[in-house]
Amino acid sequence: MRYAFPFSAIVGQHRMKQAMILTAVDPGIGGVLVFGDRGTGKSTAVRALAALLPPIQAVEGSATNAESPEDVAEWDRMAGTEMVDKPTPVIDLPLGATEDRVVGALDIERAITHGEKAFEPGLLARANRGYLYIDEVNLLEDHIVDLLLDVAQSGENVIEREGLSVRHDARFVFVGSGNPEEGELRPQLLDRFGLSVEVRSPSDIEERIEVIRRRAAFESNPEAFVSKWAGDDAAIRDDILRARKALGDVETGTPALRDCAELCLALGSDGLRGELTLLRTARALAALEDDGEVTRKHLRDVAPMALSHRLRRDPLDEAGSTARVERLLHDVLA
Repeated sequence: MRYAFPFSAIVGQHRMKQAMILTAVDPGIGGVLVFGDRGTGKSTAVRALAALLPPIQAVEGSATNAESPEDVAEWDRMAGTEMVDKPTPVIDLPLGATEDRVVGALDIERAITHGEKAFEPGLLARANRGYLYIDEVNLLEDHIVDLLLDVAQSGENVIEREGLSVRHDARFVFVGSGNPEEGELRPQLLDRFGLSVEVRSPSDIEERIEVIRRRAAFESNPEAFVSKWAGDDAAIRDDILRARKALGDVETGTPALRDCAELCLALGSDGLRGELTLLRTARALAALEDDGEVTRKHLRDVAPMALSHRLRRDPLDEAGSTARVERLLHDVLA
């Protein structure tokens, strides 16, 4: 049996873990982009969070993790009628993946000879209701980026070949990671990520020692290590489930809306996606912290991760995007 490293056992990286928890509370936030050094636990955190989350209820054998028998597509012939528990899916999208592997492939010959739709589902079908993880997302080929942008916008994957058409739900949380030294991300894709965080290798010697100690303990006896941290993971899971239920009751007053608008105007962020994401993330944090209303405290806490990747470049300002957001937070939300 393969064990995932416990989410609660990850040392440091508070911002990365907080961003992933918030997208688990409200997947509509739009995913997480994690940029930084190699070996800082980016992929470990994604798989650890998915292992921590409760299983999803899906139709047995469904290639798209259909929520009910009524949602099963006509081409999904392996699907049954019983509902079963499935682990939250985490699907890796490799850099060299072909278009057919990502979106799925239609069997034209079978359609012509037998008059039936034969569809081989792709990675997007398997990721439905889960996570789609792209390592080195900044190196992804442009035509795959365009496909992902279309699906992320609509929540539906549509495949059309030779007059045939197949569609299925493709709602997932985007998680991308990469090293900024290896290339920049296309602005269109960058804007689709709800949150962005920067991670760095720990500079504190004691923290580095603790990382080594925990990793060695996990590799030596995974079962015992996972069991040791099971209680902490269960507490995080309970917090996420409680926050999901409370999310609809979190109030957003006019002062919070005004703060969002003033902050985004001061930052010069393009469009209104910044305000909407900032507000949605702040509501998720309020629900997580068992607060009934969005306050400036919530906005201050999430603004760097919700807005830092939406700023226009300023060649006269050498400060990083996160530093610029934090500086304006002090000015606007003093």
